[in-house]
Amino acid sequence: MHLKNTNSLKIDKPKKDINVVVAMSGGVDSSTVAGLMKREGYNVIGVTLKLYDDSKTSVKSRQCCAGQDINDAKRVADQLNIPHKILYYQKKFKNDVIDNFVNSYMAGETPIPCVQCNQTVKFRDLYKYSKELKADALVTGHYVYCVENKGNTEMYRAKDQDRDQSYFLFNTSQEQLNFLRFPLGIYTKNETRKIAQELKLNVSDKPDSQDICFVPNGDYASVIRKFKPESFKNGNIKNLDGKILGKHEGIINFTIGQRKGIKIADKEPLYVIKIDAKENEIIVGPKSELGIKNIKLRNLNILCKNLEQYNSDLFVKVRSTGKLLKAKIKIKDNKAEVELENKEMGISPGQACVFYLKNNIGDKVLGGGWIDQNFF
Repeated sequence: MHLKNTNSLKIDKPKKDINVVVAMSGGVDSSTVAGLMKREGYNVIGVTLKLYDDSKTSVKSRQCCAGQDINDAKRVADQLNIPHKILYYQKKFKNDVIDNFVNSYMAGETPIPCVQCNQTVKFRDLYKYSKELKADALVTGHYVYCVENKGNTEMYRAKDQDRDQSYFLFNTSQEQLNFLRFPLGIYTKNETRKIAQELKLNVSDKPDSQDICFVPNGDYASVIRKFKPESFKNGNIKNLDGKILGKHEGIINFTIGQRKGIKIADKEPLYVIKIDAKENEIIVGPKSELGIKNIKLRNLNILCKNLEQYNSDLFVKVRSTGKLLKAKIKIKDNKAEVELENKEMGISPGQACVFYLKNNIGDKVLGGGWIDQNFF
């Protein structure tokens, strides 16, 4: 396979003098990136983060950052003959990611721990560590496409939009973006695997991770029960008129738009419309009531000047697997009101709303914010 020009570091030094840290999770993407950087002639240091204690996790679980993955990362580093370091970030990860995940569910939200992980232990703590190593860049296997414009890096959706991870990186700061490099943004996943095979990496056929790393087999309720057993508190399930239809065993078992597991018979299917953490209640109704047109956001991260100037061409994404939705935005005091052109089903507090601008390059990320409980 003919490799595209992956010399995207654009650092004004001879390659032999450029030091790069590659975040190696043990999967095919980050391993391929390490192999590419080594083959191009950079001074590569592989760094793997140990984020949680997984002694009771099955080695067959398709999770990221598990014990087997750390071993795989070390083997790839040995094969490439590059230094490999393991950073023990379990405490940081517990405080910044797991606790946030648990508290978000208890507040009636549906959290995205991968965004929190990128925002904290990866692009805050690993970024700082890379700087301490005097690295010229931190390179990862994320699927996003970046271009340089007037000294700043702009982030776009990846070529392979089925793999695109820009939604999960909306909280990255401009300073971090200028230091980060994402070589895989120009490849499809199949192309990445072919490159891994050319590099003879023993992880080239490794399955992708699917589960949240600290949630074995997708059972997030067991994680919450472990850290906050008191969150499993019985409460009422009500309809939109306030009539009690049944009981639930904890609001953490529900998410907006959910249909299965409500366990209430009705003349038409019932969906979770709202989760009221204060009253410990689940509000259900017909699917038609799931449509939302107006959203409130908190804790914005803006990657451009005067975002509102793009309102005529602005699109948003309200879930990682969702499509781009035409929208307008009003910003005040690090909060925003977003008006969608058309109603969207199943918008959930705790998820991100990411802003995009379509231009001649692609879909540019302008920032984003967290969807608040208070729709309007």
